[in-house]
Amino acid sequence: MHRWIKSFLPRGLLGRAALILVVPIVTIQLIVSIAFIQRHFEGVTRQLSRGVIDEIVLILNRVEASAETPPDLTEALGLAAAFSMTVDIPPAPLLEKDRIGWDDLTGGIVTTYLRDGLAGVRSVDLVTQRGIVLLTLDTPRGPLRFGIERARLSASNPHQLLVIMVLASGLMTFISYVFLRNQMRPIGRLAEAAEAYGRSEILPYRPRGAREVRAAGAAFLDMRARIERSNEARRLMLSGISHDLRTPLTRLRLGLSMLEDEPEATALLSDVAEMEQMVDEFLAFARSDALEEPVDADPVALIQRVQANAERAGQEIRLSLPPVAPPMVRLRPQAISRALENLVTNARRYGTTVLLSLQVTPRQVIFMVEDNGPGIPADLRETAMAPFARLDDARNRNRGDGAGLGLAIVSDIARSHGGALILGESETLGGLRAELRLAR
Repeated sequence: MHRWIKSFLPRGLLGRAALILVVPIVTIQLIVSIAFIQRHFEGVTRQLSRGVIDEIVLILNRVEASAETPPDLTEALGLAAAFSMTVDIPPAPLLEKDRIGWDDLTGGIVTTYLRDGLAGVRSVDLVTQRGIVLLTLDTPRGPLRFGIERARLSASNPHQLLVIMVLASGLMTFISYVFLRNQMRPIGRLAEAAEAYGRSEILPYRPRGAREVRAAGAAFLDMRARIERSNEARRLMLSGISHDLRTPLTRLRLGLSMLEDEPEATALLSDVAEMEQMVDEFLAFARSDALEEPVDADPVALIQRVQANAERAGQEIRLSLPPVAPPMVRLRPQAISRALENLVTNARRYGTTVLLSLQVTPRQVIFMVEDNGPGIPADLRETAMAPFARLDDARNRNRGDGAGLGLAIVSDIARSHGGALILGESETLGGLRAELRLAR
């Protein structure tokens, strides 16, 4: 029941705030309508009906005093005219039931009071003549029909107060909604700036709105500035590390290349190559992808380029594309290409068949890499994405190499695009399925 109710509630903050604003107003209107308006008009109708009933009783007494059947209405007509009503003998056939308009708010009250205050009421007709109540009575001298102005029995405009209240409430609700939307707009802009920064995009933002919203905006700007200073310091440090480490490794490689006849030279060259690979992985993991600006890219062209690069390296990759060409997606192509190449290389290392596929939804872009290898147990998949993780028992120990940063790099790139790396089991090939999910 709770979930069913939540499905009808608005999702956004503006919609929920508007709902909080409207519900009390509607509730107050209902309470006022029932507790005040209804009682007010009932009281007015009761007082007016009593006076009209007394006048009708007086006219009936004069009619019953006559010995004629049908009665002589000469005296009754003069008395009725003095009371601003008419009296006559109704033509056959007589109306046997009451008639009340569907939009008549006080018609039922008028009918009830007339029936309770007079004996022999055959019918009360509020429809045939507009503004006139036709009351048919059975008397000892035969049936009589009275025509009474409706204004004499009830308030002439019982809905006027309701209309004024609804219009005034609607106007005030609209004005409140405009002010409320202006207060919510700074929160929406702050959310857009934070979401964009999660994708490594820096949008111009200036704190506005209420004091609490401005405080949150200022805190966000301070946080973003600190992160940018940290990234800049990391880039400067990495540029130094790149130069300082590669230079001695290059000298070692040159020196060992001159010792090709020595038996230890081949082993040492292999160690140097492994060290260079580890340095490349360290730098790739620590390098900030914010250096590359996001652009509108074609995901199909990107995935086809990854397949072509893998095939040039001697890796056979199966490709699965959506039947309809997806729209352009805003991302960093080099970073995504590097992430997919890491996943493809990892799949080829532990399997013989690799499937690269693409799915595009209204909110996400999903790149999937599947293999027919041994996979990763469900309880170790989170650990596999941690930096420097080596799951040799889960993925062939004899083939495990590198520093254990491949999946960590891919996960970092996914998070920088507002997405995530999801590991699972391939239903098609039976091995590992790596989903690179990016927010659109």
